[in-house]
Amino acid sequence: MGLMAITALSVSLAAADSQLPVFEAEQRGNVEIVKKETHPILFRQKREWIWNSLYVEEEKPAPSPYKIGQLKSSKSSAVKSFKIEGEGANDIFMVDNKGDLFVTKTLDREEKNAYHLTAMMFDGNNDLIEDAGEFVVQVTDINDNTPVFPITYNGSIMERSTIGTKVIEVRATDADDPTTANGELKYSLIQDRDISPFEIHSTTGVISCKTNTLDRESQSRYVLVVKAQDMRGMASGSTSTTSVTVTITDANDNFASFTKSIYNLKVREDHKLNEKIGTLELKDRDEIQNKEPIFTILHENSKLFNIERSPNKDGNLMLKQALDFETKSSHTVTVQVRETLSFPADNKDSAITTAQVNIIVLDVDEAPLFSLPIYTFNVMEERMVNNIGAVKARDPDKANKTIRYSILDKDCPISIHPFTGQLSVQRMLDRELEATHMFQVKAQEESSAGLESFVKVNIIVQDVNDNKPELNVDEIWVCENDRTKTVIGTLRATDKDDRPASFSFSLTSENSNFSLRDYGNSTADLIVKEGPFNLDDVKDYSVDVRISDGGSPLQTSITKLAIKSCRCDAKRNPTICKASARRMGVSVHALIAILLCILTILVIVILFVMRKRYQKDSLASMKNSGEIHEQLVTYDEEGGGEMDTNGYDVSILSSACHDGSLLRHPDHHQHPSLYAMVQKPSHHAPPTACKGDMAVMIEVKKDEADHDRDGFPYDTLHIYGYEGPESLAESLSSLGTSPPAPTWTTTS
Repeated sequence: MGLMAITALSVSLAAADSQLPVFEAEQRGNVEIVKKETHPILFRQKREWIWNSLYVEEEKPAPSPYKIGQLKSSKSSAVKSFKIEGEGANDIFMVDNKGDLFVTKTLDREEKNAYHLTAMMFDGNNDLIEDAGEFVVQVTDINDNTPVFPITYNGSIMERSTIGTKVIEVRATDADDPTTANGELKYSLIQDRDISPFEIHSTTGVISCKTNTLDRESQSRYVLVVKAQDMRGMASGSTSTTSVTVTITDANDNFASFTKSIYNLKVREDHKLNEKIGTLELKDRDEIQNKEPIFTILHENSKLFNIERSPNKDGNLMLKQALDFETKSSHTVTVQVRETLSFPADNKDSAITTAQVNIIVLDVDEAPLFSLPIYTFNVMEERMVNNIGAVKARDPDKANKTIRYSILDKDCPISIHPFTGQLSVQRMLDRELEATHMFQVKAQEESSAGLESFVKVNIIVQDVNDNKPELNVDEIWVCENDRTKTVIGTLRATDKDDRPASFSFSLTSENSNFSLRDYGNSTADLIVKEGPFNLDDVKDYSVDVRISDGGSPLQTSITKLAIKSCRCDAKRNPTICKASARRMGVSVHALIAILLCILTILVIVILFVMRKRYQKDSLASMKNSGEIHEQLVTYDEEGGGEMDTNGYDVSILSSACHDGSLLRHPDHHQHPSLYAMVQKPSHHAPPTACKGDMAVMIEVKKDEADHDRDGFPYDTLHIYGYEGPESLAESLSSLGTSPPAPTWTTTS
C-alpha cells in the first residue's frame, strides 16, 4: 500500500507593534507577513513529505539494521537532520541524517501488524523545517501459523435421515492474515477406510449426510477425521486435523417380535383377578423408547385374559375372570403383537408377531362359595318369624363337602340353621330401636381344618303400627273474658311409627266448658263451650283428649290436657295466670323399679331386726345359765405390795380347783364383781391353783367364742407373764399344761 506524505505547514504570526509604521513587512524564515493599515496578510506555501510506502516483512532476521525506506521533503536545504517519534521509534526503527529508515529487530505480524510514527526535519541551525509528518510502517504476513480447532466436536443424526441432513459444523482458526492466502482455510474429510456416508463443505465446514440408508442397528457411531489446510488448500499450506464423533440416534424401524412362538404357563385356579399370570417376552432391535408393541388376544379368550405392557414393554398376561379347575383345566390363547412404523421394517421377514400361550389350571382346595355377594331380607317387627330366608354356599371343589353355617355376632337377634342356612328371629325386633341389623354369616367346610368364607347379611325391619300417638300441643290458656266458640289452642300429634298416620281427636267425655273440633287433617281446635272463667276460682280446668292414629291395628291414647286460667289484654295475651294442676305420670318401668327398691329396703330392715332379737335371746340364755365372763387385765409385776389387791380377784381362778365351778360360788349367791378387792393369800400357805384345769378352761372358752358368730366379745384375754411367789396370783404359769408357762394373746 502506498502512503501519501502529509505536509505540515508551520505558520508563525508576528504581533504588530503600535509604534511601527502602518506599512511594514517582516519576513521570518520562509513566512512573509505583510501588514497594511493594521490588517496583516498571511502568505502560505504548501510543502509535503515525500516517501514511498513503508513495509516490513515479519519474521525477517535482523542481525544488523536494514533499510526499509527514506524520509523525504519537498523543501530543499543544504544541511538537514531528521527525528522520529511514535511506536518503536529509536528502538525498533532508526533514522539517519539522510532520512534513511532502518529496522533493528525481527517483527511478528500476529503480535503487531502496524506501527504509527511521526517524522520531523531540521536545518543546520537545528530549526524545524518540517513537523508532524505521520507515517505507518506495515508488517507484511508470512505463512508461519497452522490452523487450530478450538474444541472437540460431537454430532448426532437420526437413522434413515434424508440426503443433505446437517450433522454438525466444524470451524478452525488461523493466526495468519485472513485477507491473504496464508489465513484462508479449506476443509476436507480424511478417508481411512470404506467410503463414509458423510461429507463436509470445504469452505463452511458443515458436515452433512450424503445417504439415506443410515442404520443404527448396523452401526450406531462414526468417527470422522476432518482436515483444515491454509493457503486455500494448496499443497504448500499448513494443515491440522480433528476427530468428529457422529452418533446415529434410533428410529422405530423394527417390529417387536416374540422370542418364541409357543409359551407354556401354569396358574392356580384361585389366582386373583387383574394380577399377572406370566410374561411374554419380546425382542426389539430398536431402543426401548421406540419399542411400542400393541397386543391383541384373538377369539373368545379375550374375556378371560388380557395383555398389559410391562415396564420393559413386554407383554404381561393378566387374569380378567376367575378360573375354575372343575369346569376347565386348561386354556389355549393366541396373542398377536404389532407396531406402527414410519419406515419399512428391517425385520419384517423374520419377526414373530403371533404366539400361542398354553395355560394349565392347577387345582386348589377352595373355600365355600356363596350364591350372592350380599344378602338382604325383610322382617316385620314385633313378630317371631321362623323363615326369614336362607343363605346358600357350595363347595366349588369336586369333593363337594358339606357346608356348616354360623353367625359371628353372638348378640345377634337372628339365628341360622347350621346346615340349611335358614334364618329365623330369636327375639322380637323393634324397628323404633334398630331399623336394620347387619351381620356376617360364616360358611365352613365340615372338617377339622375346613376352609371358610364370609358373606354380609342385611335384615331390614319393617314397621308395624305398634306405637300409640302422642299429643303435641303448646301451652293452652283460657282468658276470663273468652266468649263461646273462642279457639284457645290447636292440637297436633306425633307417632314413632314409620308409616304415615292420619290422626283423629276427640274428648273422652262431655265437658261443660270446652269442646273439640277435629278438622280431619291431623289437627283439631280446642274451643270454649261455655264460661264464665274466673282467676279467683279454685277450680282447675282440664280435658281428656283421645287420639287415634288411623293405622292397622288402630292405636289410641288418652292424654289429660291442663288449661290455665288467665287474665288477658285486648289481644288475648295473658297478663296474670293461675297455674293449673299438671298431670303427673310415671311409666310402668319406673313404678316397678320404685317398688322393687322399697321391697328391698323392707327385707333388709326385717333381717336386721331379727338379727338383733336373736342376739338378745342368746345373751339372755347365757345370763340365765349363770355364766360369768371376766376380763383378764394385763399385769406384769411381781411383789407389788398391798396395792396389788386392787387388780383382780385371783380367788376366782383358784375356785376351779375346789369345786370345778368358774361361774358361781357353791352357795350360788351373787358375789361382788371379779374386780373387787382381792385377799392376798398367806405366804405360808401353799399355792392351790390347778394349773391344768385353768388352761383347759381357757381353751374351751376360746373355742366357744370363735365359733359363736352371734355373740359379743365379752371376754378379752391379754398377755400374762407373772411368775414368782410375790404375785397375788402367785405364778400364773399354771395356765399352761407344761412348762414353760405359755403367753396368751387370743381375743374372743
